[in-house]
Amino acid sequence: MTEKAREELRGKVLSLKELVAYQEGTVASRMIVNNPSGSITLFSFDKDEGLSEHTAPYDAVVTILDGECEVWVAGETHPMKEGETIIFPANTPHALSAVTRFKMSLTMIRG
Repeated sequence: MTEKAREELRGKVLSLKELVAYQEGTVASRMIVNNPSGSITLFSFDKDEGLSEHTAPYDAVVTILDGECEVWVAGETHPMKEGETIIFPANTPHALSAVTRFKMSLTMIRG
């Protein structure tokens, strides 16, 4: 998404789960905020898709917008569904996988 397109979202009431569409057999994303202090990215995952284990240098706040997934944080599994949020601690291994198609919001605050 271009900066101009992101700018057009400002000052409007948004339904986050409507801003990113499901795509068969893949993961789709749409960054809606991106600046030096952080970013907000929306993701959609088709069933059985996911993100492999990785770390991030900042805390990452994930909110499930639709569907169900499993997340792993430092080897511990957490089932999640629409409306639930988890904070992945900085520099801690984490991963996720779609149980059903699901959408999520990822907020990264750099600092």
